[in-house]
Amino acid sequence: MKAAEVSMGSALLVLLTTLLLCREARASPPASVVKCSSGNKNCTVSNSYGAFPTGASAGELFLAVSNASIKKQHMKVVTVYSHSIPKLSCPGGPAGAGLVISTERLNKVVSVDLSTNQMTFQAGITLRQLLDAAAARGLALPYTPYWQGVTLGGMLGTGSHGSSLFGKGSAVHERVVGLRLIIPTSDPINGLYAKAIDLVEGDEDLLAAKVSLGVLGVVSQVTLQLEPMFKRSITNRVQKDVGFEHNIPTFAASTEFGDIIWYPAQSKVVYRDDIRLPVSIPGKAKNDFTGFQPQISLVVAGIRGTEELLELTDNSDGKCLVSKLQVATLLETGSGLKNNDGSIIDFTGYPVIGNQSDMQTSGSCLFSKDDSLFTVCAWDPRISGLFYHQTTISIPVTEITSFIADVKKLRDLRPSALCGIELYYGFLMRFVRNSTAYLGKTSDSVDVDITYYRSRKPDTPRLDEDVLEEIEQLALFKYNGMPHWGKNRNVGFLTVRERLGEKGDKFVAAMAKYDKDGLFSSDWTDAILGLRGKSPVTTGKGCALEGLCICAFDEHCAPSKGYYCKPG
Repeated sequence: MKAAEVSMGSALLVLLTTLLLCREARASPPASVVKCSSGNKNCTVSNSYGAFPTGASAGELFLAVSNASIKKQHMKVVTVYSHSIPKLSCPGGPAGAGLVISTERLNKVVSVDLSTNQMTFQAGITLRQLLDAAAARGLALPYTPYWQGVTLGGMLGTGSHGSSLFGKGSAVHERVVGLRLIIPTSDPINGLYAKAIDLVEGDEDLLAAKVSLGVLGVVSQVTLQLEPMFKRSITNRVQKDVGFEHNIPTFAASTEFGDIIWYPAQSKVVYRDDIRLPVSIPGKAKNDFTGFQPQISLVVAGIRGTEELLELTDNSDGKCLVSKLQVATLLETGSGLKNNDGSIIDFTGYPVIGNQSDMQTSGSCLFSKDDSLFTVCAWDPRISGLFYHQTTISIPVTEITSFIADVKKLRDLRPSALCGIELYYGFLMRFVRNSTAYLGKTSDSVDVDITYYRSRKPDTPRLDEDVLEEIEQLALFKYNGMPHWGKNRNVGFLTVRERLGEKGDKFVAAMAKYDKDGLFSSDWTDAILGLRGKSPVTTGKGCALEGLCICAFDEHCAPSKGYYCKPG
């Protein structure tokens, strides 16, 4: 099962491609994520790559779960795009014997209650569809991920979030006030071995179900607490990074939707001053982030080829030159923000003001007309495009100053070693609140998102890999960071069950209650939850290169290519 989560950074290598495109959006939308050689059988699951069979309707969910329950067949839900790095969509059990349930057709609005500003959606609805449906009723979901090619069920399954420490914080699951699960049963109900469980606020099991990794059952519909529509005002402010680590907690506490991007090799910080305004304030801007726009396939392949050449020739300085040009261009063009003020130029200056539904998230490469792969999303596997790792770890707000200080020490030893991540948006820092959800954040945190080059040859070490490995281990172990469930390499999930503490135990108890036979569990979910003797890491030749282990011996690295296992 191949994997790639889309991040803002993952598409920035193709920033300059946008300058070659006409203003009319066009692209080849991504293929779906399941390939079947015989109808709906003999299927291979990937992430955002492949062809998709027909999705299940609401009624068909019961039948699918019931049939699998009778046969004791392992099953997993797959969303329309499937943008998670770990193998969350792979069913457990014997290879090739699992059932994959698509929620592609579960994309409708179920009900609207304007007296309470609550809406109920089917779980397969995409974020873009959800925001548009809410906006049509004058409502807004205040905090969401920045990439709109995710579904409601997928966001809840992985604890996805935006950026805010205000109120309950930026996680989508904090807006859940009701949820329906379809679970297997041992006794038939109306002839089916499946039943619906409706959970509402006040039910303790909702704390397990609203961030569930897909192991409790099939989430079929969700009720969200929304707000009246409002506007956002965004200004990107650039400063030198001298002492900025001391300002992070204050900035997070004072700026509702703010985030921070740090380009360490350039000693540059970009603060996103992002605040709420009344809906009556003039402004009809939109966020069309540059890296998520359609990109010309040939240019994407050429840029990937250039990066591979820089890797092959150990040319960190070459990456520094490219990253400086890229970051400068990105800042000059507003990162894809469009004022829509009547000018022939998309971006005419700050502040950029628009409705929440138009400013929070983007991803225009997903929804354009097919142009036979002339243009695509930059990571589309049908071309030789971007291929990357992603390390996303939430560090307690109380520890972020010390963490950044440690990274600066590494930067000062060899600044060019961090130019590679600046090709992928540097360090993106978003803010997330402590959660009551059992698998939610364990403290108020700064979510540090780092995307970086990945070789298509697993036995090939990356340029400056030593520095990034050190940063990853600092975040996880010295600063007790928590991994994002839908991102990260295997090593990111080491000891995560221990860090969850009592909340982890309560979640496992809910698993036993709702899926006693473990039909929705898999080797991967068992590994990250510390169940059935499974571990997220494996040891063997070259295991550290792909993040499958932390090296203990030279053979875990690539000694024949100059990479050895040494401390620090």
